[in-house]
Amino acid sequence: MNTVLQTKGLCKTYIVNKRQNNVLKNIDLTISEGEMVAVMGPSGSGKSTLLYCVSGMDRLTAGEVTFNGKDTSKLGEKELARLRLDEMGFIFQQMYMMKNLSVLDNIILPSVRSKKNKESRKKTEERGRALMKRLGIEDIGGNDINEVSGGQLQRACIARSMINSPQMIFADEPTGALNRASSDEVMNELLSLNRDGTTVMCVTHDPKVAAKCSRVLYLVDGNIVGEKEMGHFEGGEKQLRTRERELNNWLMEQGW
Repeated sequence: MNTVLQTKGLCKTYIVNKRQNNVLKNIDLTISEGEMVAVMGPSGSGKSTLLYCVSGMDRLTAGEVTFNGKDTSKLGEKELARLRLDEMGFIFQQMYMMKNLSVLDNIILPSVRSKKNKESRKKTEERGRALMKRLGIEDIGGNDINEVSGGQLQRACIARSMINSPQMIFADEPTGALNRASSDEVMNELLSLNRDGTTVMCVTHDPKVAAKCSRVLYLVDGNIVGEKEMGHFEGGEKQLRTRERELNNWLMEQGW
């Protein structure tokens, strides 16, 4: 499989009150096209920092990150912003959206802002509505963001992340603010996108979420100390329960 994301010797250090805090330490990581990778670990282990560094939202202290053949550590801020807009999709625990825009307008905003998009506004809206229909939220396009449920809003965030047909989606605790039913719905949508070929990197504290991923990385104190190949999740409660048991046993071995 083609490599989408690769890091070599990735380090991230913060200086707080004149003290050096080494959050990530010599991370070597490869993610291939079509993978769905979960990143787990205790609080403060560097999970979100890793996601921010590999996606170009935060600068590295040392090492290199190659995304889709581009060394992001050598790109300027405008080039990085363009790369994130055109080739990456983002989903966060907090569902950041523009309060003065409708749900549909929020979804199509990245495409409207992208210089690679040469289509008409009408065509962009049609693509946005098609994504909303796929995600089962086609009836809330004209709503304000405070008029919909948390599960609907997170599915709208998934639609927004897909509007520019990204090479990879980065999800930081995408189900953390949702109840179990909404969490399952959101993960099923991410699984559907992954089965269609979109690569996904997902930071999560939820073993049930991670059990649906094809590979799990375990971070402790800024180091990847464990890695478990799960294989692609085909669906079904019986297989999910088996994967959850296996993953929970492995997590206990890692000190979870």
